[in-house]
Amino acid sequence: MNIASVIVDVPARQTDRTFDYLIPDRLLGYIQPGMRVKVPFGPRNVQGFVTGLKGESEFAKLKEIAETLDLTPVLNEELLKLGDWLTEKTLCYKISAFQAMLPAALKAKYEKKLALAQGVFPKDLSDSVGRLFKDSREIKWDESSLKNLLPSLQKEAAEGRIEVIHEVRDKVRKKKLKHVYPAVEKDELEKQKALLGQRAKGQEKLLCFFIDDPKPIELRELIGKLDISAASIKGLVKKGILQEEAIEVYRDPYETREFVKKKPLNLTPSQEKVIGPILSSIGEDRHEVFLLYGVTGSGKTEIYLQSIQQVLDKGEEAIVLVPEIALTPQMVTRFKERFGDLVAVMHSGLSAGEKYDEWRKIQRQEVKVVVGARSAIFAPFENLGIIIIDEEHETSYKQEENPRYHARDAAIQRAAFHRCPVVLGSATPSLESFARAQKGVYTLLNLPKRLNNKPLPPVEIVDMREELRDGNRSMFSRKLFEKLEDRLEKREQTVLFLNKRGHSSFVMCRDCGYVANCPHCDITLTYHRFNDRMKCHYCGFDEGVPSVCPECGSEHIRYFGTGTQKVEEELAKLLPHARVIRMDVDTTGRKGSHEKLLNSFQEGNADILLGTQMIAKGLDFPNITLVGVLSADTMLNLPDFRSSEKTFQLLTQVSGRAGRHDLPGEVVIQTYTPEHYSVELAGTQDFDQFYNQEMMVRKIHKYPPFYYISLVTVSHAELMKAVSVAEKITRHISLKLSEEAVVLGPVASPIPRINDRYRYQCLIKYKREPGLEKALKSILEHYQQETASGQLQISVDLNPYLLM
Repeated sequence: MNIASVIVDVPARQTDRTFDYLIPDRLLGYIQPGMRVKVPFGPRNVQGFVTGLKGESEFAKLKEIAETLDLTPVLNEELLKLGDWLTEKTLCYKISAFQAMLPAALKAKYEKKLALAQGVFPKDLSDSVGRLFKDSREIKWDESSLKNLLPSLQKEAAEGRIEVIHEVRDKVRKKKLKHVYPAVEKDELEKQKALLGQRAKGQEKLLCFFIDDPKPIELRELIGKLDISAASIKGLVKKGILQEEAIEVYRDPYETREFVKKKPLNLTPSQEKVIGPILSSIGEDRHEVFLLYGVTGSGKTEIYLQSIQQVLDKGEEAIVLVPEIALTPQMVTRFKERFGDLVAVMHSGLSAGEKYDEWRKIQRQEVKVVVGARSAIFAPFENLGIIIIDEEHETSYKQEENPRYHARDAAIQRAAFHRCPVVLGSATPSLESFARAQKGVYTLLNLPKRLNNKPLPPVEIVDMREELRDGNRSMFSRKLFEKLEDRLEKREQTVLFLNKRGHSSFVMCRDCGYVANCPHCDITLTYHRFNDRMKCHYCGFDEGVPSVCPECGSEHIRYFGTGTQKVEEELAKLLPHARVIRMDVDTTGRKGSHEKLLNSFQEGNADILLGTQMIAKGLDFPNITLVGVLSADTMLNLPDFRSSEKTFQLLTQVSGRAGRHDLPGEVVIQTYTPEHYSVELAGTQDFDQFYNQEMMVRKIHKYPPFYYISLVTVSHAELMKAVSVAEKITRHISLKLSEEAVVLGPVASPIPRINDRYRYQCLIKYKREPGLEKALKSILEHYQQETASGQLQISVDLNPYLLM
């Protein structure tokens, strides 16, 4: 097997296949599938992934692999197969699929080093390798000088004594702290101790300490533990008895927090009934998909925790996905308290270095449970026993750029390979999942009641049109305002939810009706009060607010709509003594701020938590007795067939934050469309009724789950070019599909221009179209030269969640 099949890091149609490379003699027997290698490709060397090995190639002249970037594969056999599946299902390039599975640190420019594992010394290695490390614990990787030692290096790496480190330039650095450990054997330490004089008390403490425990210990910790001065250590280092060295430590985003170990809770009879099928599926190594449909506060998390415990008892591993915005410190705490250091956490709030460290813990099998957002589904576990997706209806599980995968599909694919269960949990499952459960494709598990049989909070729906007719121009209805005052008196807490960020939606002239738009996108600019600027949330353009209207010169230019900042100001006017914490993208941008704000609220430092979507999920505070939704309609008016579903889910989730403990809760929903069924049914929290009604609408209009949909979007800087390509594509697709399929378009996208590029799209609705993927591939191939230049962009989404 002296030939490697390699996928090169050149994302283009022509290179989206394996290339054969000769494995040089020095690397024979060491290159394995899943490793990254450096290969000559055209005039330069590029990174590539080895996907397989073979004995012969149909090409006579092969180039050699220049060097290997890993000593152990970064993608295991299963993840390589998953890459093939992703490529097929999302029509992306194979290289994009592989890159999506790895942390950013492994994709950047890197400098490679070899390092000794913790607690290993040069004398513990074979002579040839030990000599390399005579003066230091890490050395630069230099292929030319190390090529004859590769077999020995690989052997040492396989036994965990050395490892390859990628120091990513301007991306990731290893975190190092100074450690101290003995430079001599135990009997020598005892001999030195006997030679010490009466006055060397500090040195005596040190020698006693290391005679008992010769492991490296962090310098500051050692000084604190033994209550000695740094001079005592320096003296022994000078004599060559102790050694000082900067040793890598993991960046732990949670190192400042103490997690108290918690025991499993006793399950209620309904929880027992639900967990039974999951545990038997784990015990029998059976792949099954469960839909755990339980109202908010019904104890789903405890079922997750006890199922994972059974998986760990079997020696297997678990992946838990939670939506990015629900990855609150509270959620992490519950897993850390139960499983301690066996938990790795992956989410976008971590730095590139922290993410890389968490990924390495998984790859080195130092942890057994991963809690993370969407991309954690690719955690490099070898022995998965369960995958849990909490709030499975969340749209953030769908990636909107290449590869456009849905984490739920990837989870089911991985679980089938490992023959283990997938648990999808939600109080408001997506219509697709619920329909599959009704058909028996998924197994439905029901938790219809809250823990301790607490009632769901009563919901009042307030018609804001009536409030306006009665002369109330405030953003708070009289009902909500009364209840707010009441909570302040009782010293109970309130959550106010607004489905937007910023101060006001847009800036408009009252005299001529001019609205400030982005010059590069067909969308209004959003006003942000804290820096008094207008910003485009699509391309990032921002400018100051004009003092007079650019069209008619009028001074009556005002902000319209409501944003979180505006609500905060209004609260300060109406309830000056209320303490408010505002949570939105502007206040939680800095690292750790999310956690600080929530902790502050939990400790009772505020009466009102005001926020956008990020406060709708996963919060569980005993003192919240009122939830107010200020504008229930903002999503209903979006051009998206899922808008009623998303509105219902969000209102139900937000309502579920109230009255979760001993104090009863109440919910007030303010709306301008109280008669809409998604608002009405969120008021009664009647998912089954909503499901039946929404399914009728979907059936009539031929939308999922009755039909599949695919979206093709064409964008170009010239309007006519975008239109003509979109027309040709639509014509071509229509010819390739059966009579049953519906092809809509081409039409301008709901946002027709972003960043000076015009956007046209065509939507395909279909039931069974075996020729569709082939037709879409042929379109991408036909336009590949124009798309390679970057002027024309064609994106295909086989299961779109955003139709904008």
